[in-house]
Amino acid sequence: MEYTPRLKKEYRERIIAALIEEFGYKNTMMVPKLEKIVISRGVGAAVADKKLVDQAVDELTLITGQKAIATISKKDVASFKLRKGMPIGAKVTLRGERMYEFLDRLITVALPRVRDFQGIKASGFDGRGNYNLGVTEQIIFPEMNIDKINRISGMDITFVTTAPTDKEAKSLLTELGLPFKKN
Repeated sequence: MEYTPRLKKEYRERIIAALIEEFGYKNTMMVPKLEKIVISRGVGAAVADKKLVDQAVDELTLITGQKAIATISKKDVASFKLRKGMPIGAKVTLRGERMYEFLDRLITVALPRVRDFQGIKASGFDGRGNYNLGVTEQIIFPEMNIDKINRISGMDITFVTTAPTDKEAKSLLTELGLPFKKN
């Protein structure tokens, strides 16, 4: 028997029909879908200590279940003592099954663990149907062991959709279960 993530199954069975009803698409291929989720993390102190990038890569790998890569600087910045080609962060791109699994864990487990959680801001859309979410602490993910973390840092989560407008993307992400704040 083939395994299908819960949100992917829900997207096929319920969300496509709901979005067609809301926006009046002519066929199912016009319905926006989630293409990928990119989790990235900048490590500013990596200029002085290279091990911090390795720790960021390990933490992102643990959280997502997929090997993260170190990102390198594209140019020299003298005021930050930064040279071109130095590792300064980590990122991982999730697609397909892993993407839906991560989204499910983010919605059901990680976000409710945020202190005083009221919902996520709806102002993170970029005008082209993509949404950016900033997480201030990596310890909201249950995979992280608090005792093994030497510094708490945040990360950026980008949801890339095929939606042409922010309104359609917000409807898609709301149907998938992202808890946006009520205005």
